[in-house]
Amino acid sequence: MPELPEVETVRRGLAPVMEGQRILSVVLNRPDLRFPLPARFAERVGGTQITRLSRRAKFLVAELSSGDALIMHLGMSGRFTISDGSRPGDFHHEVAPDPKHDHVIFHIEGGHVVTYNDPRRFGFMELWPLQQMEQYPRLAGFGPEPLSNSFSHAWLNEALRDKKTPIKSALLDQRVIAGLGNIYVCEALFRAGISPRRRASTVPGERAARLATAINDVIREAIAAGGSSISDFKAATGELGYFQHTFSVYDREGEPCRKCGAPIRRIVQSGRSSFYCGTCQR
Repeated sequence: MPELPEVETVRRGLAPVMEGQRILSVVLNRPDLRFPLPARFAERVGGTQITRLSRRAKFLVAELSSGDALIMHLGMSGRFTISDGSRPGDFHHEVAPDPKHDHVIFHIEGGHVVTYNDPRRFGFMELWPLQQMEQYPRLAGFGPEPLSNSFSHAWLNEALRDKKTPIKSALLDQRVIAGLGNIYVCEALFRAGISPRRRASTVPGERAARLATAINDVIREAIAAGGSSISDFKAATGELGYFQHTFSVYDREGEPCRKCGAPIRRIVQSGRSSFYCGTCQR
């Protein structure tokens, strides 16, 4: 599933085409994705202007002139592609792998066509009043964004102080930090020298200071690299991310640690694989 850097990469690819532009019409090729699409979805979205295209955690948020927010989640296999809409093959940044999975098509002012393709249909789109975004259930109670002014060593100290779960599980809790997923938690813990097994309540202090810095560094570098293309992820422009080529531990079980040469280990925590170096991370 795309994590924060991948979703931010998609947002940056879509923004030049969608932000400030009017949605002329919406074509729905099915009534549902992971969940049923909102009632009168095409009618409510068509004709509105996208005043801002933002991201919260792993969600894209298109702020519409109607007062609604169009909230979009990519799920496991969702992808946006951009074309100029004239004839097949012209000005395609990316051609969807199988057009039968083109579920939602946005015709944008200026001649662009933005298509949402999702073979597995784990993604979804919802409409919510823009002025009530703080009450949107799927984002309610989320913690601060990495790279934001709200996220700091001090925040991490307080958020972890009473948690008895392993630090890996705590960091995947979106109430602690919004948008972090398995890949970047593994990488940040390695950079901070913290074992994923360590109890979260023992991290506040010097370890938390190292961890806050590591989280920001990993997220910043991953965004600059266009995310990690470890499955079928591509940006809206069709480009592959390349951060996966710099992984220190993720998906490197048995390979030598880039720091000490010890084999990278893998354990399962809360149903997810954790990769780490037993020598460098304590």
